[in-house]
Parts: sequence; C-alpha cells; structure tokens
Amino acid sequence: MRGDERRELILAEVLANNGHVTDLATRFRASPATIRRDLERLNDEGRITRTYGGAVARPRAIELSLQEKESSQPREKEAIADIAAGLIDDGDVIILDAGTTPGRIALALRERTGITVVTNGVSAISALRDADGIEVIVLGGTLRHRSQAVIGSIAEETVRRIRADKVFLGADGVIAGEGLNSPTEAEAHWKSVIAEQAHEVFVVVDHSKLGARRFAYITPIAREYTIITDWVASTALIQDFVDLGTRVIRADAPT
Repeated sequence: MRGDERRELILAEVLANNGHVTDLATRFRASPATIRRDLERLNDEGRITRTYGGAVARPRAIELSLQEKESSQPREKEAIADIAAGLIDDGDVIILDAGTTPGRIALALRERTGITVVTNGVSAISALRDADGIEVIVLGGTLRHRSQAVIGSIAEETVRRIRADKVFLGADGVIAGEGLNSPTEAEAHWKSVIAEQAHEVFVVVDHSKLGARRFAYITPIAREYTIITDWVASTALIQDFVDLGTRVIRADAPT
C-alpha cells in the first residue's frame, strides 16, 4: 500500500474516532513509527489534530474575515508578494484574485507603470486607488463581506472577455493532485473561471496553506501552474507538488 493511500485510510479512522497509534498500527500492519509519521503529516496538512498517543478530528473550520487573515504570517505574505511582483513585466495584463496575499501584490505594484490589473478584490482596489501609472479594471458583482471579494454572474461575464498574461490566485489551502480549497462553492467556481483567462497561472499561498483542506470546496487546476510560497514551507509538502509537475518558488526569509 502506498503511503498516500494509507494516510487517507488513517484519516477515515481518525474521523471515526479510532485514532490511537497502537490500534492504527495493528489495523494497517505498519510500525508505530510509520503511523506516527503519517499522523504528523496529516496534522501538518491541517486535516487532524495530533494528540499524545494518537490523533483526533479537527473541529470544523471557520472562515476568517479578511481583517483576521491580514494579521496571519504578514512577513511571509510580503515576501511572496515581492516575488510575484517581480514576475510581472511592463505591459502585462494581470488578474489579481481577492485575498490578503494578492492584495499585497497590488501594494508591491503601486510605483510601477504600464501594467493593467483586473481584480475583484477590495484590498487590491484600495491599494491601487491612487496608483496613476496602473490601469485598474474593477469587476462588478456581489460583494462577499467576509472575504471582501466581488463575485457572481456580472463579474464572471466581464472577466471572460479578458485574456490576461498572468493570474494570481489566493486560496485557503492548496492540495497536491486536487487543487485549491475555498470556503464556498461560489468562490471555488470563481477561481476556476479566472484560472482559464490567463496565459500563466500562479497560486500565492503562505506555508500554512500547503496541503491544507479546511473546507469542502475544491477548485481543480487542470493545467500547468506555479506555486509561490515562503521559506517556512515543508520540503516534503513542496515535493508532493513537484512530483506532479508543479513548479514551486519559495521566497527567502527577509534579512
């Protein structure tokens, strides 16, 4: 049995309240050390909570507001945004998703000129409101107050008319072989739409999002894409993406 298959079966046992290391080792005919490593991996991915002697299911995730997310990993997000901004060329048309890290990309672009930014994110709009050298196309629709994202049929109809050079997607999680994790079906659908409107796709997520499956809604990305993350990101989790052909850029820690 492959390690990823065993971990999925272990996850099912933990969710059924059968999460003791000794019992799992007997159930899967594996050593306790192997089971502990599997549980640590599932814990790092945000799928369970490690305990003394085993693991338990995590409480159901609660969607944080944009303001609450802003205070999480600010140095990492800024470093990711600097990498992303450096990949944007003069003359590019880019799509910035809503979210804290895409909002920081907008901040990093404020002094640039000759770039067109298409966005549904209030934070990006606010960051670029007086950036005279950048053309900002604001997508209309329905505002989700919690995420400060404008989504819906009006925004979708508009963005489908645009062919961008690059799109930068945020996410509450990104899982190798599955895709992006979002708190609502509407936002998961939105990300799938904008991922198809650009020549290059970038996913900008700090280390806490790699391998995290916090919500029920997944956006598969059935094309090549690049993840930009930070220096804290687990090498093992990064390798999961690399093994599937995904390019990963890891920002260095600020000096």
